Amino acid sequence: MGHVFIGQMELVAAPEDPRCPVVYLVDSVEHPLPIHAVDAMHNMAIVRVPVRDWNDALTPWPAAGIYRGEPDFGGEAAATLAELVDASVPAAEEKWGLIPQRRAVCGYSLGGLFSLYAFVGGSFDACACLSGSLWYEGWVDYMHKASADLSGAFAYLSVGAKEKRAARSILKGVQKNTEECVRVLEQLGCSMRYAVVPGSHFENVEQRLAAGLDALAEFFAATAEGGIQSRLGPEKEA
Repeated sequence: MGHVFIGQMELVAAPEDPRCPVVYLVDSVEHPLPIHAVDAMHNMAIVRVPVRDWNDALTPWPAAGIYRGEPDFGGEAAATLAELVDASVPAAEEKWGLIPQRRAVCGYSLGGLFSLYAFVGGSFDACACLSGSLWYEGWVDYMHKASADLSGAFAYLSVGAKEKRAARSILKGVQKNTEECVRVLEQLGCSMRYAVVPGSHFENVEQRLAAGLDALAEFFAATAEGGIQSRLGPEKEA
């Protein structure tokens, strides 16, 4: 059984132009993001993609759990990404008549980690990694080994100012790791925006989500005239 609830995907925002960019928002089934509270009146469609079993579905490789009594991380992000790109994206675009020239992926916490994983892997044109779990064991080493050409692509990364004060030692490195990821992405040719925002990991989620979507919208608007082809392949005919 896959991790993505394809039948429960939701078109949150839908501009009139079916060729507008599409943002795929990786979301939790159990603890959904407050996307409906965000002013999403941008010239881009937003598709909410609910994912089950976050600790398994969104992590790039197995790793030990960080809290006593909690299970380890399953490391099944590769399978989830294949499901997203090969099944979920085509299903969503056929269902809602979307024919985007470009696509972005967006997520919070482990969803942010997965979004950056998908982006660096070449599956999307832009990424919003919001308070991403970039503390994950081995992640920075993985980024340093990345060889993707991200010229013409864009990433927005944010982290809460208080996140580096977390109780668990592995979590304390999240801001340092996020900033290292920013440097790596720039070296790969990616256009970047990085923000340290108020609060701890679970605070101001709505504002962080809105800022990420704003950044994606601004990037797509600024580069609309360039006619850049989607990294997922050639655009479909209307």
